[in-house]
Amino acid sequence: MNARAAPVGPHKGGRSSARRKAILTLGALGVVFGDIGTSPLYAMRESALAAGGAAPGPFAVLGALSLIFWSLAIVVTLKYVTLIMRADNDGEGGVLALAAMAHRSPGLGRWSKTAIGIAAIIGLALFYGDGMLTPAISVLSAVEGLGVGNARFEPLILPLSLIILVGLFVLQSRGTDKIGKLFGPVMVVWFFTLAALGLAAILKAPEILKAANPYYGIALFIREPWTAFVSLGSVVLAVTGCEALYADMGHFGKLPIRLAWLVITLPALLLNYFGQGAELLIAPKLAPLAFYSVAPGWAHYPLVLLATIATIIASQAVISGVFSITRQAVQLGQLPRMEIRHTSATESGQIYVPRINAMLCIGVVLIVLIFRSSNALAAAYGIAVTGVMVISTLLVAIVAVRQWHWKLPIVIVLFGALGIIDLAFLASNALKIVQGGWLPLLVAAGVYVVMDTWRLGRRVHQEKVRDASLPLPLFLARADKTPQRVAGTAVFLAPRLDVAPSALLHSLKHYKVLHERVILASVIVDDTPFVPDSKRIEVEKPGKGFFEVRIHYGFFESPNVPRALQKARPLGLVIDVDTTTFFVGRETLVPGEHPGLKHWRIGLYTWLASNALAPARFYRLPPNRVVELGTQITI
Repeated sequence: MNARAAPVGPHKGGRSSARRKAILTLGALGVVFGDIGTSPLYAMRESALAAGGAAPGPFAVLGALSLIFWSLAIVVTLKYVTLIMRADNDGEGGVLALAAMAHRSPGLGRWSKTAIGIAAIIGLALFYGDGMLTPAISVLSAVEGLGVGNARFEPLILPLSLIILVGLFVLQSRGTDKIGKLFGPVMVVWFFTLAALGLAAILKAPEILKAANPYYGIALFIREPWTAFVSLGSVVLAVTGCEALYADMGHFGKLPIRLAWLVITLPALLLNYFGQGAELLIAPKLAPLAFYSVAPGWAHYPLVLLATIATIIASQAVISGVFSITRQAVQLGQLPRMEIRHTSATESGQIYVPRINAMLCIGVVLIVLIFRSSNALAAAYGIAVTGVMVISTLLVAIVAVRQWHWKLPIVIVLFGALGIIDLAFLASNALKIVQGGWLPLLVAAGVYVVMDTWRLGRRVHQEKVRDASLPLPLFLARADKTPQRVAGTAVFLAPRLDVAPSALLHSLKHYKVLHERVILASVIVDDTPFVPDSKRIEVEKPGKGFFEVRIHYGFFESPNVPRALQKARPLGLVIDVDTTTFFVGRETLVPGEHPGLKHWRIGLYTWLASNALAPARFYRLPPNRVVELGTQITI
C-alpha cells in the first residue's frame, strides 16, 4: 500500500482524499496497533501485581496506573508519534531505515558510522527476539480467559494456543491479502469494546481518574523506590508495539497513523486501563484477572473469542513486520540471500519468507512449551523492546542534530530525557533476565552473531576476490586478442565493475570466445527505501562491445535484473531477454592456511554462503537462459 498519495483538489478530489485517509486509518488500526492494542490483556495485571502484590492496595493501583498513563503519553505520543515519526527515510520508518538515514548524515566520522551500523544490527537482532515473544504472550493471555472461573478449561489452554499459533504460521504461505481486509474492522470492534468495558467500570469507582495526576506515579517512587523501579519492567508492557507505529509509517503514512492513535487507540486503551484500575480499587484480589474483571459475566466468553481474534491479528502484524525487516536486511547485505515470495499482486508489502517463517514458528512453539503461561512470559517480555527503544532514541538524536539542524542543547535536553526514561525501562527489565529475560537476549545474540559473521565474512570474501581479480581496463586492453566473437548478448553479474568478473574469465578460459555484446551488470542497493525509475539504471560504454550497467534498488525493493535491463533502451542499450544469456558465478569457499577470520566464523560464514539463495533465483533471471560457472575461493 502506497501511502504517499498525489495531491488532490478541494472538491471531488478532496472527498477522495478524505476517503483514502479514512481507509488508511482503518488499515493502520488493523496492522500498526495490533500489538500495543492487545497490551491491556496483561499490562495492568502485571503492573499492579509488581507494585502491590497479589492484592494491591489503592496506593499501588493508582501508582501503577499513573505510570502506565504517562508512559503512553511520553513514550508513545510524544516520542514516537510526535518526534520519531518526523525522521522518515523517503517516507519509510523502522530501525534499519532510521539507521540508514543517520548513517548518511553529513559530518560523521568513520567510527561514528561504524557505531551506527552496529546499533542497527543490534536493533534488528532484538526485533527478532520480540517477534517470537509477541505472538506467544498475546495468544496465551487471550486463551487463558477460558480458564477464568472454570477450571475444566485449563487443560485446553496450552494445546489450543499451540494450534492457533501453528495454524497462523502455516497460513503465511497463502498470503494475508484477503483476511487482512478484515483486520481493520475487527480491531475497530476490539477498541470500542475496550473503551465501553473500561468506561462502565470507571463509573463504578470514578476516583480512579486521579491516577492521571503524575503525583501518584512519583509518590510510588518516593515511598517505595525499589518497588516502583521493579514495576517499570511490567509498566513497559503497555508500550510494547510502539516501534510498529514507526516501522509501518511507509505503508499508511504519518497522518493516518497519528489519527488512529489519537482519536481511537489511545482513548480506548486509557479507558480500559482506568477501568481495570477501578475494578481493582473495588476488589483488589481480582488483580490476576484484571482484564476480564471489567466484563460482565454474560460477556466473558464472547470477550475471550474477540481477544483471541485480536491477538491473532497482533501476531500477524508482528510476523509481517519480521518478514519486511528481513527483506531490508537481505537487500542491505546484513543477511544472506533468501527466498522472498510476494503473496499479493497489488500490495508490495505482502511478502512471505519461508526460512524466517519456519524459524519463527519453531521459536514460538518452544517458547510456549517452556513458559506455559502468559504470567511467566511477562518476565521475558520487554527487554528486547526497551533495547530497540534506546537505539531509536540515539539514532533520531543524530538525525535531529545533523539533518534537522536542531540546536545541540535542545537535543541534549529533549532526547537526553527520553533516553533516561528508555534506560530506566531497560534497567528494570534487566532484573528479569534470570526469570526469562535471557530468552530474547539469547535469540538476539544468535541473530547478531549470524549477521556480524556474515558482514565480516563478506568483507574478507570480497577482499580475496579483489586480490585475485584482473582489473577491467587491463582485461579490455587484451579483448582484441580473443580468438573469436560470437553473435548474441551475454550478461555477467558482478558485485563490482572495476575488475573483470570471475564468471567472465572462466567463460573465456573454457569457451575461448566472447559474445558480440558483453554486459557487466552490478546491482547496487542504495540507503533509501525506494529508487525512482528515472534513477534505476546507469549505462557506460568502455568500448569493444562492452557495457557497464549499474542497477539501483532501494532496501524496500526486490531486485529483478531482466526487468531493469529492459529499461536501458533510452540509454542506448536494447536487450531482448529471451535471447540473452546470463552468466553467474557459483563460488565454493574453502578455508586457507591463514584465514582472515577465526575458524568458527569461517565455518559459519561458509555454511551461510552455501545455503544462500542462488543468484539466478534471487535476481529473477530466466531459468532457461542462465549459465553457472563454478570457482573455488580460499578465505
